[in-house]
Amino acid sequence: QVQLVESGGGLVQAGGSLRLSCAASGRTFSSYVMGWFRQAPGKEREFVGGVSRSGGSTYYADSVKGRFTISGDNAKNTVYLQMNSLKPEDTAVYYCAAGRTIMATTRKEYAYWGQGTQVTVSS
Repeated sequence: QVQLVESGGGLVQAGGSLRLSCAASGRTFSSYVMGWFRQAPGKEREFVGGVSRSGGSTYYADSVKGRFTISGDNAKNTVYLQMNSLKPEDTAVYYCAAGRTIMATTRKEYAYWGQGTQVTVSS
């Protein structure tokens, strides 16, 4: 089992950047596929991006491709979501998640979730 804690959210102007962190405890995150999701008010939780167990492969939703980057630090057992060129439509609560399914993109494929961190992008 793994416990996940996100941090790094906040208020930023459009065009700005934020880096979210997801600290894992329990089993190391390298044992899992790690994903980032987001949920805006009144909307379904949607997939943002993921990284393979080895960290060698990342994949993203089309809406963030080229702007967001996922990386990991094995020594810190932490996964990051670097968000650049932020837009008001990126405003949401961002969640990290851990699962076992390769290239997972749906909620049901992730067994463990953090509590979320709010990102607000002003226009």
